Amino acid sequence: MRSDVARLRCGKTIPLLGMGTYCPQKDRESTISAVHQAIKIGYRHFDTAKIYGSEEALGTALGQAISYGTVQREDIFVTSKLWSSDHHDPISALTQTLKTMGLEYLDNYLVHWPIKLKPGVSEPVPKEEEFEKDVGIEETWQGMERCLEMGLCRSIGVSNFSSKKIYDLLDFASVSPSVNQVEMHPLWRQSKLRKVCEANNIHVSGYSPLGGPGNRWGSMAVIEHPVIKSIALKHNATPAQVALRWGMSKGASVIVKSFNGERMRENKRALDIKLDDQDLSFIDQLEEWKIMRGDFLVNQTTSPYKSIKQLWDDEI
Repeated sequence: MRSDVARLRCGKTIPLLGMGTYCPQKDRESTISAVHQAIKIGYRHFDTAKIYGSEEALGTALGQAISYGTVQREDIFVTSKLWSSDHHDPISALTQTLKTMGLEYLDNYLVHWPIKLKPGVSEPVPKEEEFEKDVGIEETWQGMERCLEMGLCRSIGVSNFSSKKIYDLLDFASVSPSVNQVEMHPLWRQSKLRKVCEANNIHVSGYSPLGGPGNRWGSMAVIEHPVIKSIALKHNATPAQVALRWGMSKGASVIVKSFNGERMRENKRALDIKLDDQDLSFIDQLEEWKIMRGDFLVNQTTSPYKSIKQLWDDEI
């Protein structure tokens, strides 16, 4: 098997380097242009979600590239996600996503968060009264399994699920998740969660692999860290390349978002870097900084779960 892919439990391979398409401005034309650039550079893994507002633009760009003969559909790996207000009907939600994207199927469909919102809620940071009191997702997962049976997707998985929530899901799942997508980088290494996922043949996919610089919840702490910088200097690489290669060295795919062509090329060159045991040991000794998404959301809202920080407090 190629070194730039991982094999999922369903048999499909997932490219280790993925392009994120979240765009706060929901800029359609910029997204379409960036995806075309990414395909030409060699990206084959694309990540979106209903709440990102980029499904239509990504689908348009992929459709154009396929029609131009630039790439074949079977060579592209596309992930989207079930938004929390659609837990009552994953089949209809995925059917709408496919219609929006102009695709016949997704390669990967994830439950975006292990929480339920009332139908119709479409804000990424919900209000307290918009949460459903029923926090169980057994019926949701049954709907996800049905999506798989119907051929609407090739694999199903979860996102932002802690170790405890993975175990809870495995207790009733007929089909185990192929993927768990979580925030993961050298300053939030997800060691416990990675062990749990590995033991249950669940691939970990890391979003914000550079620490989310430029996002409201993100930080420059990863790429500005002196240890990361020193390892980069040693390998004649950039700190971003070191952070990305670290994630891939742990067997994870990494979802990095940049619409800048030169940075896309820089990020792709992370595949060529070889970190040695000393590099990995230095990174594993870094003090973790779990402030990113969790604390940002706690400062924005409360919920029936005491706080959204509970998602992290049971050790995601």
